[in-house]
Order: sequence, then C-alpha cells, then structure tokens
Amino acid sequence: MTSRNWVRLFMTTLLVGGVTTAIVGFIVRWSQFQPYITGFKVVDILSALIWLIVMGFLFSVISQMGFFAYLTIHRFGLGIFKSVSLWNSVQFVLTLFALFDLVYLRFESFAKPGNSIIPYVGLAMLILVIGYITAWFKMKQTNREAFIPAFFFMIVGTLVEWMPALRVNGSSLFYPMMFALMACNAYQLLILHKLNIQSQQEREIRENQKTISK
Repeated sequence: MTSRNWVRLFMTTLLVGGVTTAIVGFIVRWSQFQPYITGFKVVDILSALIWLIVMGFLFSVISQMGFFAYLTIHRFGLGIFKSVSLWNSVQFVLTLFALFDLVYLRFESFAKPGNSIIPYVGLAMLILVIGYITAWFKMKQTNREAFIPAFFFMIVGTLVEWMPALRVNGSSLFYPMMFALMACNAYQLLILHKLNIQSQQEREIRENQKTISK
C-alpha cells in the first residue's frame, strides 16, 4: 500500500470511529444528554459531542492497531500451518471458543443470582451476526478463502480490542466502544483490497512514467 493510501485509510477509519461513537453514545446516554438538548445548552451539547468523538478516535486507533496485528498473525499462521484450509479451520474453532468465553465468563463474573443468561447470549449473537455479514460481503468482494479470516477478525479481533470494556460491568462506553470497534474493523476489512489495487495501479503509472521519461 502506498503511503498516500495508508494515510487515507488511517484518516477515514478515524472518521468512522468518531461518528459511530458519537451516534451510539448519544443513543445509549440519551437520558443524560436529553436535558442539554431540551434546554438548548449548546456548550454542554458540544462538549459531550467532542468528548464522544475523541473517544471514537481512540477506539479507531485501537482498531487499526488490532487490524495490522492480525495481518501479521495471519501471515504467520499461513506459514506455520502450510495450508489455507487448515489455518482457516483453526481460526474457526478459535472463533467459537471466543464466543463461548464471551457468554460464559461475563455471566460468571457479573450475573447475580436469578439473572437470565439470555442478555449475555444476545450480545454474542449480535457480534456473530455482524461478523457474519461483514465476512460475507468480504467474500463477495474478493474470494471464498477470505470469509473465515474476516469472520475471525470481526469476532476475535473485536473481542481482544474490546477487552478493557468487557472487564467492567455497566460502563457507559460499553456499547459505544463495541459498535465503534466493529464499524472500524468492518470498514478496514472491506476497503483494504480496494486500496491495495489502487496502490498497485499508482505504482504501475509511476513506473510507466519513469520508462517514458527515459
């Protein structure tokens, strides 16, 4: 990827994180922000909005670090297992374990006696559905082999990046962070191959220009 396209990826992913966090943050904390809106407290509204956007930028950076870390891990995995199908099988199994741990560990840590496990399962199902849809679109845009890696990153990658919020029950940033990470992860997955193609075309154009100039 060329440096220009890398900067483009970085900046647009920041924007995705900031906007997503701002929208979800206002929805989740509507009861807190509603008096500001109904009372036309512009300064308070702008302060809350800026704070959410800055937090979204932070979540975006975490997402990008996780994405590039996974690209490295993916190459190592292909090198170790020497087979795309075997490495994809390992990723699929790890994804199932990650979803199980999300439900089991959070239920064991935060559920009170008599609480239902359904909300914890529902959260895992939501992440599963979003991950599946993103992986399906990635597969349609590229090839069948891309489904499992995308599915793995959207679930396992998101859970690893989301770990600080998962350790706290009832955090106001729990859902804003989750949706921001998933939005940034999905965006990076779906845009990466397009930027790689564009970067390759730009290199070919520069090479042709150098050849002509000689």
